[in-house]
Amino acid sequence: MTGNTPIVRPTSNAVAAFLKQASSVPATVAGNRGRLLFAMDATASRGPTWTQAIAMQSDMFREAAALGGLEVQLAYYRGLMEFAALPWTIDAGAMVNAMRGVGFLSGETQIERVLKHAAAETRRHKLNAVVFIGDAVEESADLLTAAAGSLGLLGIPVFVFHEGGEEPAATVFKSIARLTRGAYASFDANSSHKLRDLLRGVAAYAAGGRKALAEVATKSVDVKALTSQFGG
Repeated sequence: MTGNTPIVRPTSNAVAAFLKQASSVPATVAGNRGRLLFAMDATASRGPTWTQAIAMQSDMFREAAALGGLEVQLAYYRGLMEFAALPWTIDAGAMVNAMRGVGFLSGETQIERVLKHAAAETRRHKLNAVVFIGDAVEESADLLTAAAGSLGLLGIPVFVFHEGGEEPAATVFKSIARLTRGAYASFDANSSHKLRDLLRGVAAYAAGGRKALAEVATKSVDVKALTSQFGG
């Protein structure tokens, strides 16, 4: 992948993950929209939980819109090296519809591609943060940490939401979050409320900065735990 990775329009429709920022990065400036990259693993292993994930992500987008809006890009990978990123949008409804149209395909992870895409995007127009939702790592840990380190130097925090929380993926995901001064959280099929709260917290920070995040954190122990990881 090059620094000028093109936007690929998916043939089926989009899925992705959301993104936003750590306290080590300056809070969103009033009057400016936050820019979030929402990237997701759309391989077959995540299929069983996708309906639930759509509902939670929809809540997140609505929360962001209510807080003043975000400019968001959806990205996903699946199948035989298929990677897609949709155009940036402020329309939460369009994003939700795009996610609902995604189909899953068996394939290996392409997390490095997501991280490099984020770096390329921020060189075009500064990102505030990245959210990644996935369950596995099938790539070189060294390559992933190198890509994460590059994002960290660019000031782009990555919020990793790890489905299942199992090793060895957990160790790699935690390293990505640490190197970018983002945060890591695990979830499973029985903790939908936790993921919903965490995603709302990230959306709140993306749209309204630390003050908006602090307001969400007062209502959720999980969001407080997430914010405690942010780099200073």
